[in-house]
Amino acid sequence: MLDTLECGIALLGSEVKSLRGGKVSMEEAYGRVQGEEVWLIGCEIPEYEKANRLNHIPKRPRKLLLHRREIKKFAGLAYEKGLTLVPLKMYFKDGRVKLLMGIGRGRKLHDKRQKLKDATVQREIQSSLRHRSSGRRED
Repeated sequence: MLDTLECGIALLGSEVKSLRGGKVSMEEAYGRVQGEEVWLIGCEIPEYEKANRLNHIPKRPRKLLLHRREIKKFAGLAYEKGLTLVPLKMYFKDGRVKLLMGIGRGRKLHDKRQKLKDATVQREIQSSLRHRSSGRRED
Protein backbone atom coordinates (compact mmCIF):
# COMPACT_ATOMS: atom_id res chain seq x y z
CA MET A 1 0.00 0.00 0.00
CA LEU A 2 1.34 3.37 -1.01
CA ASP A 3 -1.15 5.53 0.89
CA THR A 4 -4.28 5.16 3.06
CA LEU A 5 -7.31 7.33 3.70
CA GLU A 6 -10.20 7.09 6.15
CA CYS A 7 -13.57 7.83 4.57
CA GLY A 8 -17.24 7.61 5.43
CA ILE A 9 -19.70 5.39 3.63
CA ALA A 10 -23.38 5.97 2.79
CA LEU A 11 -25.39 3.08 4.25
CA LEU A 12 -29.01 2.15 4.93
CA GLY A 13 -30.26 1.40 8.44
CA SER A 14 -30.48 -2.36 7.88
CA GLU A 15 -26.85 -2.36 6.64
CA VAL A 16 -25.65 -0.65 9.82
CA LYS A 17 -27.57 -3.17 11.95
CA SER A 18 -25.98 -6.03 10.02
CA LEU A 19 -22.51 -4.47 10.46
CA ARG A 20 -23.03 -4.12 14.20
CA GLY A 21 -23.53 -7.88 14.21
CA GLY A 22 -20.07 -8.25 12.65
CA LYS A 23 -21.25 -9.42 9.25
CA VAL A 24 -19.33 -8.07 6.25
CA SER A 25 -17.28 -9.56 3.43
CA MET A 26 -14.74 -7.33 1.66
CA GLU A 27 -12.81 -10.09 -0.11
CA GLU A 28 -13.82 -9.07 -3.64
CA ALA A 29 -14.33 -5.36 -2.94
CA TYR A 30 -12.58 -2.45 -4.63
CA GLY A 31 -13.06 1.28 -5.08
CA ARG A 32 -14.03 2.89 -8.39
CA VAL A 33 -14.06 6.54 -9.36
CA GLN A 34 -17.08 7.55 -11.45
CA GLY A 35 -17.21 11.22 -12.35
CA GLU A 36 -16.71 13.20 -9.15
CA GLU A 37 -17.71 10.34 -6.82
CA VAL A 38 -16.00 7.26 -5.41
CA TRP A 39 -17.96 4.01 -5.07
CA LEU A 40 -17.29 0.80 -3.16
CA ILE A 41 -18.04 -2.13 -5.47
CA GLY A 42 -18.32 -5.81 -4.52
CA CYS A 43 -18.58 -5.44 -0.75
CA GLU A 44 -21.19 -7.82 0.66
CA ILE A 45 -23.20 -6.88 3.73
CA PRO A 46 -25.72 -9.68 4.37
CA GLU A 47 -29.38 -8.83 4.91
CA TYR A 48 -30.49 -8.04 8.45
CA GLU A 49 -32.89 -10.80 9.51
CA LYS A 50 -35.30 -8.53 11.42
CA ALA A 51 -35.65 -5.85 8.72
CA ASN A 52 -38.28 -7.81 6.68
CA ARG A 53 -39.44 -5.82 3.61
CA LEU A 54 -37.19 -2.81 4.38
CA ASN A 55 -34.04 -4.86 3.81
CA HIS A 56 -31.19 -3.90 1.49
CA ILE A 57 -29.50 -5.58 -1.50
CA PRO A 58 -26.38 -7.34 -0.11
CA LYS A 59 -23.90 -6.51 -2.91
CA ARG A 60 -25.10 -3.08 -4.01
CA PRO A 61 -22.57 -0.32 -4.84
CA ARG A 62 -22.09 2.06 -1.91
CA LYS A 63 -21.02 5.68 -2.17
CA LEU A 64 -17.90 6.70 -0.26
CA LEU A 65 -18.00 10.08 1.47
CA LEU A 66 -14.89 12.10 0.67
CA HIS A 67 -14.11 15.80 0.23
CA ARG A 68 -13.56 16.93 -3.36
CA ARG A 69 -9.87 17.61 -2.75
CA GLU A 70 -9.44 14.09 -1.35
CA ILE A 71 -11.17 12.61 -4.37
CA LYS A 72 -8.97 14.59 -6.77
CA LYS A 73 -5.75 13.67 -4.96
CA PHE A 74 -6.49 10.06 -4.04
CA ALA A 75 -8.50 8.98 -7.06
CA GLY A 76 -6.30 10.96 -9.43
CA LEU A 77 -3.35 8.81 -8.38
CA ALA A 78 -5.33 5.67 -9.05
CA TYR A 79 -6.36 6.84 -12.51
CA GLU A 80 -2.99 8.24 -13.66
CA LYS A 81 -0.56 5.61 -12.46
CA GLY A 82 -2.78 2.54 -12.85
CA LEU A 83 -3.08 1.99 -9.11
CA THR A 84 -6.04 0.32 -7.39
CA LEU A 85 -8.30 1.54 -4.56
CA VAL A 86 -8.56 -1.29 -2.02
CA PRO A 87 -10.72 -1.35 1.14
CA LEU A 88 -8.54 -2.44 4.05
CA LYS A 89 -10.95 -2.46 6.99
CA MET A 90 -14.38 -1.25 8.08
CA TYR A 91 -14.99 -0.08 11.63
CA PHE A 92 -17.14 2.13 13.86
CA LYS A 93 -15.80 5.50 15.03
CA ASP A 94 -18.01 7.71 17.22
CA GLY A 95 -21.08 5.71 16.17
CA ARG A 96 -20.41 6.10 12.44
CA VAL A 97 -19.14 3.50 10.00
CA LYS A 98 -15.72 4.32 8.58
CA LEU A 99 -13.77 2.60 5.82
CA LEU A 100 -9.99 2.59 5.56
CA MET A 101 -9.11 2.73 1.87
CA GLY A 102 -5.63 2.05 0.58
CA ILE A 103 -4.10 2.80 -2.77
CA GLY A 104 -1.76 0.14 -4.03
CA ARG A 105 -0.19 -1.41 -7.04
CA GLY A 106 -1.48 -4.76 -8.26
CA ARG A 107 0.85 -7.73 -8.29
CA LYS A 108 2.63 -8.69 -11.47
CA LEU A 109 2.49 -12.31 -12.63
CA HIS A 110 5.94 -13.19 -11.23
CA ASP A 111 4.97 -11.64 -7.86
CA LYS A 112 1.85 -13.80 -7.72
CA ARG A 113 3.86 -16.93 -8.46
CA GLN A 114 6.38 -16.06 -5.75
CA LYS A 115 3.57 -15.49 -3.23
CA LEU A 116 2.07 -18.90 -4.04
CA LYS A 117 5.48 -20.57 -3.61
CA ASP A 118 6.00 -18.85 -0.26
CA ALA A 119 2.54 -19.90 0.93
CA THR A 120 3.19 -23.51 -0.09
CA VAL A 121 6.50 -23.57 1.79
CA GLN A 122 4.87 -22.08 4.91
CA ARG A 123 2.09 -24.69 4.77
CA GLU A 124 4.64 -27.52 4.52
CA ILE A 125 6.62 -26.13 7.45
CA GLN A 126 3.48 -25.85 9.60
CA SER A 127 2.44 -29.37 8.64
CA SER A 128 5.80 -30.84 9.56
CA LEU A 129 5.81 -28.97 12.87
CA ARG A 130 2.33 -30.28 13.67
CA HIS A 131 3.40 -33.86 12.95
CA ARG A 132 6.53 -33.47 15.08
CA SER A 133 4.66 -32.01 18.08
CA SER A 134 1.93 -34.67 17.97
CA GLY A 135 4.49 -37.44 18.39
CA ARG A 136 4.02 -38.97 14.96
CA ARG A 137 7.02 -39.85 12.88
CA GLU A 138 7.14 -39.81 9.15
CA ASP A 139 9.62 -42.27 7.63
